[in-house]
Amino acid sequence: MVPGMGGAMDLVSGAKRVIVAMQHAAKGKSKIVAKCTLPLTSARPVNLVVTDMAVIAFPNGKATLLETAPGVGVGEVMAVTDAELVIPDIVPEMKL
Repeated sequence: MVPGMGGAMDLVSGAKRVIVAMQHAAKGKSKIVAKCTLPLTSARPVNLVVTDMAVIAFPNGKATLLETAPGVGVGEVMAVTDAELVIPDIVPEMKL
């Protein structure tokens, strides 16, 4: 890690919504975790996470699976997600 602040702090400081685009997992480990172990960019909660595998929202503070990427099943997303996910009865595939 490189010490010091990055541009993300400036971006989220005045934002009404925080949307994160990222890889779902890296080096065999989930990047969607129950508790962050790195320094926080902002005290503001994330509203939406869009990964290469899924779209996850946080209604009532609970990670909720909204969509899966084309060809990715709900089970695959759950298998590589450390955080507990709320799974609705119907999870559509992303429209690209």
